Amino acid sequence: MILPVTVIIPARNEEQNLPDCLTALGDSFGEIVIVDSGSSDRTQEIAIQFGATVMDFKWDGRFPKKRNWALRHHVFTTPWVLFVDADERVTPTFIEELRNTLPSTAHVGFWISLNNWFMGARLRHGDVFHKLALFRVGAGEYERFPEDFWSHLDMEVHEHPVLDGAVGEIQARLEHHDYRGMKHYIAKHNEYSTWEANRYFWLQSAGETEWSKLNRRQQFKYRNLAEWWLGAVYFFFGYFVKKGFLDGAAGWTFNRLKMRYFDEIRLKILEKERV
Repeated sequence: MILPVTVIIPARNEEQNLPDCLTALGDSFGEIVIVDSGSSDRTQEIAIQFGATVMDFKWDGRFPKKRNWALRHHVFTTPWVLFVDADERVTPTFIEELRNTLPSTAHVGFWISLNNWFMGARLRHGDVFHKLALFRVGAGEYERFPEDFWSHLDMEVHEHPVLDGAVGEIQARLEHHDYRGMKHYIAKHNEYSTWEANRYFWLQSAGETEWSKLNRRQQFKYRNLAEWWLGAVYFFFGYFVKKGFLDGAAGWTFNRLKMRYFDEIRLKILEKERV
């Protein structure tokens, strides 16, 4: 049975990750759409070889970014949309759970968890990544920040969909396995830390309405991003409380880089405050 789901894959220079992602999707979904923002490698060629639809996206620095742009410009033939990154893989168990869940659900969206791979090893402990990536077409779109004047990322990264209706959770996980190496990992998080620092400053002047949209964990993070101890707290909980140390060298490095990520955000905040 073909699932009544359109899979949207935001992409840019993903020739290393995309083949495995598309192979895992197979012919189980109603449509597969690659939203490509100026790839200079074989991303579009690979997408066409697999029979995917390709949409060209060029960000003008304003709303909407890539995912919301796709929601607004693609003509959907399915009632559901699933956002999958090129470095993520669906599994047969995940597909089967969708087949059993979607026909009778009253939910308009679902949280999805990921099995994270790092430095070639599966991380079985520490923080579990979650994202609200599966929802009914028309139920909502990704939250909007007035970031035209400070963001340089053309895709929603930390934004979540805001949906009109009840949200559930899919138990089967996606596999998150990036083949682009440590150079890309570090560069990506350098961009993310700049985004986080800018969002921190925006929230300081945004008022209680915007703060109320954050969950408790987000509120804790954004109220304390400038504190020296925040990175150490995340390291402690990920490595000790959530037993990341059981993942060996990969767990140590992953949690150490997480601590470094928060230190970089703090330093960018302090630098901007001095200007």
